Amino acid sequence: MTYSFDRGLPIRQSLLAVLLMTMACLSTARADPQTADVTVTAASPPTAQELAGDGLSQFVVHHATVHYFNTGTEGNLARWRGGLQSICPLTAGLTPGYDAFVTARLRALATYVGAPVESDPKCKTNVQIIFTTNPEASMDGVFKWATVYFRNRYSGGMRNLIKFRSDHAIQGWYMTTSGGSIVLNSDVGLVHLNVLPVWPQITQNYVSSNHLGSRVSGGSGSGSGIGIVILIVDTTKVAGYTIGTIADYLSMLTLSVVQTPDHCDPLPSILDLMSSTCGTREAPTAITAGDLAFLKALYYHNTGLGPSLSRDEIQSNMLRQFNDH
Repeated sequence: MTYSFDRGLPIRQSLLAVLLMTMACLSTARADPQTADVTVTAASPPTAQELAGDGLSQFVVHHATVHYFNTGTEGNLARWRGGLQSICPLTAGLTPGYDAFVTARLRALATYVGAPVESDPKCKTNVQIIFTTNPEASMDGVFKWATVYFRNRYSGGMRNLIKFRSDHAIQGWYMTTSGGSIVLNSDVGLVHLNVLPVWPQITQNYVSSNHLGSRVSGGSGSGSGIGIVILIVDTTKVAGYTIGTIADYLSMLTLSVVQTPDHCDPLPSILDLMSSTCGTREAPTAITAGDLAFLKALYYHNTGLGPSLSRDEIQSNMLRQFNDH
């Protein structure tokens, strides 16, 4: 399935209440996701060469937001927690059929790796994927809301973390939650939120410790939750990719808090798709075995009752998955 990405539907966000209301209104216009073939099949297992040396370790480092809290033994990686914080996606800006495909593919991949997914397709949307030819306009409202709502937290240099940048075809934010399992029974509009950018620039100390990063560390051990994801796709920069490839890329961004697209590890990832460091290596066209194994490890523990696996445990879990094939 291909799409030329020559059109988009700009959507504007403002205050959180308006954003959530917009999501709820859009959810009534969903196309039937059953119209698309979104069956998830196991990817080809990695080769010995792809797992040689510290390739798997580097893969986990680059996927598991290690710079937010630089240790391999803490189980503090952000993920969807379940309950009222379960995944409910909506795609807008393409034709109804393509919108439905992206939404259905994300649902299918989330279910495959064990992430919590709302069973009702008309649920209250908390993942919004927007295809547009004017991403700056679409992002401006959320940026203004965050800098007002969070006041001093997003002043000065912090403002640059969440504002529009023209160097990525896909941008957006994660709104993460904290507070342990209590958030499972709370509406996302009523819990404490942090706004984090997709592709953060990790160059300054933004937390109280000496660690580099923004505010997703969850160092207490209770873990961090993903409460809302907003992804803005610049359709002028994704021409030539199939809708299936883009859907898998967006799914990876939604299911885990990613760090940077500019790592090209020996073990391939769908995140290599737009990397500038892979040289002549063929870009993946779908989510890879490494990606699926990582996500299964991320969602291995009950998401509502405790922290994620640590980065070291995720690496061991992935190896067991590969050895079982």
